[in-house]
Amino acid sequence: MDSRVDIGLNAVIVAVTEEVPRILTVRHAVAAGAGGGAAGASPAWGAGAGGGLPGAVEGEDVLPFGPLDPASDRTLDRGLRRWVREQTGLELGYVEQLYTFGDRDRDPRVLAGGPRLVSVAYLALVRESEAAVAAEARWIDAYEFFPWEDWRQGRPPVIDRPIAPALSAWASAAPDPVARRERRERADIVFGLGGAAWDGERVLERYELLYEAEAVPESWRDRLLSPPPDLLPGRPMGGDHRRILATALGRLRGKIKYRPVVFELLPPAFTLLQLQRVVEALAGVRLHKQNFRRLVENGGLVEGTGRHHPQTGGRPAELFGFRREVLRERPAPGVGLPGMRRT
Repeated sequence: MDSRVDIGLNAVIVAVTEEVPRILTVRHAVAAGAGGGAAGASPAWGAGAGGGLPGAVEGEDVLPFGPLDPASDRTLDRGLRRWVREQTGLELGYVEQLYTFGDRDRDPRVLAGGPRLVSVAYLALVRESEAAVAAEARWIDAYEFFPWEDWRQGRPPVIDRPIAPALSAWASAAPDPVARRERRERADIVFGLGGAAWDGERVLERYELLYEAEAVPESWRDRLLSPPPDLLPGRPMGGDHRRILATALGRLRGKIKYRPVVFELLPPAFTLLQLQRVVEALAGVRLHKQNFRRLVENGGLVEGTGRHHPQTGGRPAELFGFRREVLRERPAPGVGLPGMRRT
């Protein structure tokens, strides 16, 4: 077995535009040739290039990514920003390290005796005005990848059919009663079935459960099998990028409760309704308007600018800005999810 390790860098870039949480993607064929190669990169990243995605199918959506260039990238952060700039034309602002993905079986090159791939993923947030990108990149609604995660119009029909029947069949196929009970309990907890409550932060657990139940195309592709025609709705991604995206969405949903990261997605001046809609887009739920406004104003998160939005119907809405002093005053100045509307 090859003892070498390749280091990859992935970026989950999020913007919210007109109540749509969008993810920046590139096509696999574009990613494979982007950047013109990297010194010291393994040829397995792409024929003569530095950006191919091992195990991906040409034409699949992938996150911006590429190998670390140990000769020129002084830090992982700089390497990531370089790859994003070369592949999408976007200059990143807010970036935080998300997670390191290093399971041996995630990279099919290992089975062929190639080096192991360890990917360091980052979460980046950009504002609407900064969302213009190169023609090779495109923004896609996050809920096209995870249609079961958007509860803003109530419980998504896809949960009761076909997800619930698929998970019921998967649980029934377990080899013994104990395993069947454990599978059933796991499905109920992560998908809010059988009277269990829905937890919006369990995005990764839900995707991994569907992968294990062979209900998503990636679980068939990774075993080099043709997927059946009746798999769940939801756009697949190259490699394990949908797993990386699920990790990022779950992290972001948790983080908006205790860190003011949502303001990275807004212009400097915004209405309280704009703020609420961005939070709802990320959390996938509708919030009680008055409770939300009371929380952000009483919590000192925003301050009025003395100006009004010119395009609101009826009475002009006041424009607010993020009050940075709250970072000194409170240890966890997040917006929270007050008064979620239950369906």
